[in-house]
Formats: sequence, structure tokens, C-alpha cells
Amino acid sequence: MRARLSSLSTLAALCALTASLVGAPTPAAAAPLLAPQDESESSTPTIESKTEGMEKLDGFIPLYWDDEDGKIWLEIGRWNEQILHYTSLPAGFGQNDLGLNRGDLGGSQVVIFRRVGPKVFMEEPNQTYRAITDDPLEAKSVADGFPSSIHWGWTVAAQTDDRVLVDATSFFLRDWHDIVGSLRRSNQGTFSLDASRSAPFRERTRVFPENTEVEVTLTFTSSQPGALVRQVAATGGAVTIRQHHSFVQLPELGSYTPRAFDPRGGYGGVSWYDFATPIDQSLVKRYIRRHRLEKANPGAAVSDPVEPIVYYLDPGTPEPVRTALMTGGDWWAEAFEAAGFSNAFRMEILPDTADPMDARYSVVQWVHRSTRGWSYGNSIVDPRTVEILKGHVTLGSLRVRQDYMIGEGLTSPYATGTESPDDVLAMSLHRIRQLSAHEIGHTIGLSHNYIASAERDAGNQSVMDYPHPRSSLRSDGTISLDDPYDEGIGEWDKVAINWGYREFAGGGDDADALNAILMDAADRGVTFLTDQDARPASSAHAQNHLWDNGEDVAAELERMMDVRRVALDRFGESSIETGEPLAMMEDVLVPLYLHHRYQAEATSKVVGGLYYTYALRGDGQEPLSRVPAAQQ
Repeated sequence: MRARLSSLSTLAALCALTASLVGAPTPAAAAPLLAPQDESESSTPTIESKTEGMEKLDGFIPLYWDDEDGKIWLEIGRWNEQILHYTSLPAGFGQNDLGLNRGDLGGSQVVIFRRVGPKVFMEEPNQTYRAITDDPLEAKSVADGFPSSIHWGWTVAAQTDDRVLVDATSFFLRDWHDIVGSLRRSNQGTFSLDASRSAPFRERTRVFPENTEVEVTLTFTSSQPGALVRQVAATGGAVTIRQHHSFVQLPELGSYTPRAFDPRGGYGGVSWYDFATPIDQSLVKRYIRRHRLEKANPGAAVSDPVEPIVYYLDPGTPEPVRTALMTGGDWWAEAFEAAGFSNAFRMEILPDTADPMDARYSVVQWVHRSTRGWSYGNSIVDPRTVEILKGHVTLGSLRVRQDYMIGEGLTSPYATGTESPDDVLAMSLHRIRQLSAHEIGHTIGLSHNYIASAERDAGNQSVMDYPHPRSSLRSDGTISLDDPYDEGIGEWDKVAINWGYREFAGGGDDADALNAILMDAADRGVTFLTDQDARPASSAHAQNHLWDNGEDVAAELERMMDVRRVALDRFGESSIETGEPLAMMEDVLVPLYLHHRYQAEATSKVVGGLYYTYALRGDGQEPLSRVPAAQQ
């Protein structure tokens, strides 16, 4: 992490700093700034006397651990400084449908600590409605126009100089992740947090120079737990998980230049309203999520970065999965090379002593659940500038087993029942290499690109697509899995990283150069379309789909049906290993029988379908055309 912004003592100072930033999207007046009291009553003890005998964890926001009473005390001295607070689940439910799994990220807020008499508030300034201006009165009018949020209040228990001590135990033991609400909305019963069975988790409570990490054990109880909870909990009526809090020092404002959102660029964006915007411009400001990446040698065409982007793999990941995930993640280095950065991205194994919830580590976690489900790529960002501070990937461990079963159904490899089909294993590992790259792609800012598989013949492919495993018929009538997925980073991925991360002379953005990157790609048939134009059954684009292949979707459907027919003809006892119950054949049959499902859905959209792009006025792209009648 880099140098951080020191405390601002007055509203005018914050306004002046904000006005000096070129395009820095942060509110000029975040919240009322009240200085801490300079004097304390004689009855208020000093922090030193109050904490005598306690264990001090010194650093960013110091903590005191009272082992005798099982309490955590918080020392607050960073008054009115903007700090990031977020929660996560280091130990979860292990049930995909509940969505409360290991590594799940909760809400995050920019907060300030503010003292009023004997009280200390943790207050969240309103980040949605802002005024980026050097006029403090204009800024105040916007700040006063919309509510802030006070998330917690404490009573001062001790004070030394301008530092105070508060009992933060109940703060940390609160259900910040809304476990109770999530279970209720999932029809899993009415749960409540049992304070008598909840406590700080000292082993994972640590303080560092730029972040404070606190973990707690929480137990939720219910007299009528739902079926999904009973399925995964040791005892359904008493569910014990762990919740993690992170307080993080935010980067210095003005040290990072955000990049404006472009619908053609392939990134997720965050927007807010700037009421200081001139009347002839849009109030809505939108910027892309991305990591900070700066050249060590700004004048070089290709340079190492000042700090590389490093992702750490869960050390509990077994082989051969571990190597596959490391390999897939490392593909991104090639994309950053295309953007002018050498050695900009790498994978490492998370040290055994490190905590994956620690804000300093971007991680890829291998997460076990009772049912197969989605993998996720999420990130923690600085809400003021949308800079990604931490990437967090959740990879479900059952996915690779599902892919293996798909291969078994296609090839029925167990003639004697004891074979070890290398091609099926290779296909499965190839898939999770691609999955590792895909989910990491989300955490470095990228959205899905479902048009890529249709543009593969034109040289475009992308790990941000949802690929269907490719299989083919050999001349002897057997099924080959030799080329199931594309290897390495795709052409679109290079374009997207080049557009989102390229550094220009002077440190700002070059609008013409950024536009040229995207238009050059479009001229080569390398484009971007995402979820809203693919997932709905009513989506109209004839080539933008999930889990499909080929520019000519109808021709690909016919080819897939030929493969499916051969696989079904061969299907039988040789589809499962010796010793397996024959009833297990049904599990293997289902994905084979539905082998053509997504390709058939893609083909149906050709009828009455359209071709279109995310065109901007004046960029020269053809925004819309109909699928020719002959093709329909």
C-alpha cells in the first residue's frame, strides 16, 4: 500500500484538496467534521490505566484484548479521516443456494470517526451524491441535501490526549453480514444471534500499519431451521460461523486517476451524481473498476510496474488443481504485456501464516460446498475513486467434478471398469485453468463477453466468455476431447486490458487513443457484448449467448447433435466405474442428454434476431441490423 491521506481538520481543507484533483471523483464535503474534545473530565481514566494487564495490538487502529473478560477495546485517534470498513465470511455455510460461503464479501463503507461529547460515532458520508468543487458553501449544500449514515455509537471509556478508548465488543459481535435476514429470505427459518455462544476469534485478530483485522465467532439459533441449513450444519438449530471485519487506510486522494466508463470497453462501472457539474454536462459520473498500475519507467513502451498485481492461491488447494489454477491465473501477464507492462501480474501461493481475509492480499480461494454452484470474482474498491484495493475469487471445488462427469458421459471410457481416462482428466483441468483466469478477470475489472465465442473464427476469443466444452468425432467414430477449450488469454482480453490499464504520458487519459484501441479491435471483428444482451430468454442478439460455440450457431448445433448421438449410442455400464451403483448412470446421463441444450437455445434466437453493437454516436459502427432472411 502507498502513502495515505492524513486527517483533515476542517471542511475548508477537504474542499480545497478535492478541488485540486483532476477528475478525482470524491465528495468535497463528506460529512460534518467535528474536532475531538481537548479536555476530559477527571473521572475519565487514561487509556494506559484502563488497559493495564490487557494485550495491546498496535498499528493502524490499535486494539486491546482483555482475555479476562473476553472483550475487544478500540483506540480511536484518527478523527474525521476517511477509512474503509468492510466485512467478510472466513467460515461459512457451504451451501450454494444460501450464498453465505467461505470467502463471501459483505458490505463496505467509507467511514469517519467523529466525537460528540462523551459519544463517538462511526459515520458513513453519502458517496452517491457529491459536489466536486472549490466552493465550500456549494459543497455543504449538497452534503446537507442527502443523509449520511451513523452505523455505530460508543461511549468513551478512557482518554489520553486526543485518543479515546471504547468497548467495541458488541460492535464486532453484531450480525453485520445480515445472516439472519439472508436465512429468512431463503425460507430457512427465523434465526437470532446468540450472544452467549459468540465471542472474538483471537487467532485471526491482527493489526498492521495500514489495516486492522478483527474476526469473531457468531452462533445463530432457531427452533425450526430450514432444510438447507439442516443439510449443512452439524446441528441445524445452532449454526456457528465466523465473521471478519477490516478497517483499511485509504489511498491518498489525487494519487490515482480514475478512468471514465465506456460501454464498449468491457468493464464494470460505478456511478454517482456530481451536483457541481456545469448545466450543459451530465450529472452522472461513471468510472471503471481497476487496480492501480503505474510504470516504473513512464517513458518506456514496455516497463515493469512500480508495484505488480499479485494474487495468492489458497494453500489448501490440492494437486493437480493447484497447478491448473496457478497456470490459468498467470495467463493475465500476457494481457498486461499488450498494455505496456512487463511482469505486471503473477500468482503466488498464500503463505501459511497469512489470512485470506486480510485486506493486503488479493486471493483465489478453493471453496467447498455441499452442492455445485457458481464461482465468483469480487473485489473491494475505494468508493471515492473506484480503485480496486483487493480482489477476491471464490472457486467452487465441485465444478471440476462436474466437468469430469461430462467427459465420462461423452466418452464412456470404462470398458473394463478400472480405467483412468487421461483425456477426461485433462479436459477437466483445462476447464478450471480457464475458470481461474475468468474469475480473476472479474476481480481486475472485466465483465463477461459472450460474443467472443461467435467471433472465434475471426481471431477473437476471451476467457470472459462462458465456454461450452468442444468435442468432435474421429474418423474411427470415437469421440475426441483433444481441444475442449482455448488455451491462454484471448484477443479480446488483451484489448480490454490495453484499454483499461494503458498508461499515457502525463498521467492522464488520452480520449482519442482510448477510442482508437476499441475501434481498431472492432475493425478486426473483436467486440464486446455482455449479460443484459445474453441472459434473458427475450434477448435479441443472434450471436450473444452463454455456453455456446461457433459463428454459425445452427451448423454448430448440427455438429453437436452428431456427437451427442454417438455418445448416447455408446452410453451404458461403461460410463461408470466398476463397483459404482448402476443407478449412478442416471447422474452421468443427464448432462449428456442435455449436451445440446444451450446451443439449441442460441439457434432459436437467430429467428427474428438482430445484430447490434454498443455503438456511440459518431464512432462509425453500424448500431443495428437484422439477421438476413436466408440465414433465418
